[in-house]
Amino acid sequence: MGDKIVFTGNEAVAQGAWEAGVGLGIGYPGTPSTEILESLTKKEGPDVVWAVNEKVALEEGYGAAVGGLRALVTMKHVGLNVAADPLFTAAYLGVNGGLVIACADDPGMHSSQNEQDNRWYALHAKVPMLEPSNSEECVRFTRLAFEISENFDVPVLLRLVTRVSHSRSLVGLHPGVSYRKETKPYQRNTEKYVALPANARLRRKILELNLVSLRQDEVLQELNVMEITNPEIGIITSGASYNYVKEAFGDNYSILKLGLVYPLDTRMLKEFAARVKRVVVIEELDPYLETHIKALGIECEGKKYIPAMYELNPQILARSLEQAELKPLDSSEPALKEPVPDLPKRPPLFCSGCPHRGFFYAANREKITVAGDIGCYTLGAIPPFQAMDTCVCMGGGFTVAAGLSLNLPAGEKVFGVVGDSTFFHSGLTGAAEAIYNKRSVIPVVLDNSITAMTGHQQNPGTGCMLDGEPTFLQEPAKIFEAIGYDRVLQVSAYDLEQIRNAIREAKKATNKVAIIVKGPCRLLKGVQRGPGYAVNLEACTKCKSCLKMGCPAISLSPDGVPAIDPAACFGCGLCEQVCRHKAISTIKQEE
Repeated sequence: MGDKIVFTGNEAVAQGAWEAGVGLGIGYPGTPSTEILESLTKKEGPDVVWAVNEKVALEEGYGAAVGGLRALVTMKHVGLNVAADPLFTAAYLGVNGGLVIACADDPGMHSSQNEQDNRWYALHAKVPMLEPSNSEECVRFTRLAFEISENFDVPVLLRLVTRVSHSRSLVGLHPGVSYRKETKPYQRNTEKYVALPANARLRRKILELNLVSLRQDEVLQELNVMEITNPEIGIITSGASYNYVKEAFGDNYSILKLGLVYPLDTRMLKEFAARVKRVVVIEELDPYLETHIKALGIECEGKKYIPAMYELNPQILARSLEQAELKPLDSSEPALKEPVPDLPKRPPLFCSGCPHRGFFYAANREKITVAGDIGCYTLGAIPPFQAMDTCVCMGGGFTVAAGLSLNLPAGEKVFGVVGDSTFFHSGLTGAAEAIYNKRSVIPVVLDNSITAMTGHQQNPGTGCMLDGEPTFLQEPAKIFEAIGYDRVLQVSAYDLEQIRNAIREAKKATNKVAIIVKGPCRLLKGVQRGPGYAVNLEACTKCKSCLKMGCPAISLSPDGVPAIDPAACFGCGLCEQVCRHKAISTIKQEE
């Protein structure tokens, strides 16, 4: 082992894939997984790209693996829902080059619409799942996952969670390691790779045999580590939960840390249970491990004491397991203290100059029904706009709108809203659906020229690939026209009159109309500030209309007069447009 370096878990997965000779890295950006591919693209060798969605990413990754390359596919937990179709069949068919799917769960829903536990996917798809607990293991487990995939002819899931993906820890780098693309020759094999029922039945048996062999593999058994320190009580845990256990209880109790969470090593579970008098299972979210351990006839406790929702931490464990008579370390330990109690809440809001602000202000004023979607623009649902009726999933802005339109008053239309990246991800099919089934839907694309919410990743509408290389720029307006929309209204995100007129025209239209609201994210490199704005104190009537824009650059002074922070103002001009008394204007520049 050579020098040590501090990596996040995501950076460590990229390092492990690179050391494994990965040929393709592909995925769709989604917190907390996004930085895996952003880190991998900085390394020489692999082809690293964003796909339009997770299903496409997994299918392309699978094709690369069949062709003989090692492929890494990345996504967040809800992305695996989108990619589930190819996952289940790929498990039957097997691979040629190794196929690893790095999927990051988000306990606590820091940036997600749910907190599903994707360990169940491993069980139901019958694919091995490794769960690292720190950055060192992220490197090692990722390298090993490719070997498992090839040795046992099956895709492998690498499960991360937010705290593992985004926390930093030391990783020992192997001296002299360089990139060498691992490849295997492609050999045509229709009985293996064509999922006809007759072929799939044979492959199903092979999958089960491979899983039996995998359970008996000595290298994989070493991923499960037994620490016997107390014969009275033993804790079974895995992943990030292991870190919380060590911080809360240290070496007070025996621990079985599982690195391979599917298929489970039943032999080691039974051996551990035999060496302690009482077994407690500590895991985030669902009782996945607890259910399976009980099915083996092992008496254990877990969710009886530990919450089955949201993230765990050392403080929660210490409090929860007091009922189970497990004693934590001295409560004066820093790890067991609340980090900063009673912090004031900071509600999320659009950034200064955000191009989404104008549409939702107008939508609120026009009293339209809006089916929303996943992105920064979901904030249009909260005060001061409160201009969104639903938000379910990626692409649901158009498709939920289609269903919602069926039981509204005659002549009323639903405005389905998606961002530009979501339009390419899963909005296209919804736009086609609305026309095909004659739904009263106005599809709206809020085009800010980037995938903003996850940190500014490229998409087909930006004209650039992940590494910045120029590519064909796909325009939503032309796509709308190609699938049958008669009129596409393109308006500026910073012109309230244009936005209002487009909404009103769409509401009255008898033909098929779509709207595109264009304006770049103001946080993008190269996007320049407009002229700064200020409040004329003599003209201001304290009506507070400007505050209804929800702009963080505008605040209310103690005497009730709005004030604009020149350092925070991006000069979008929306506040000037809503001021009926012309009390807001650009700051005169000194010559």
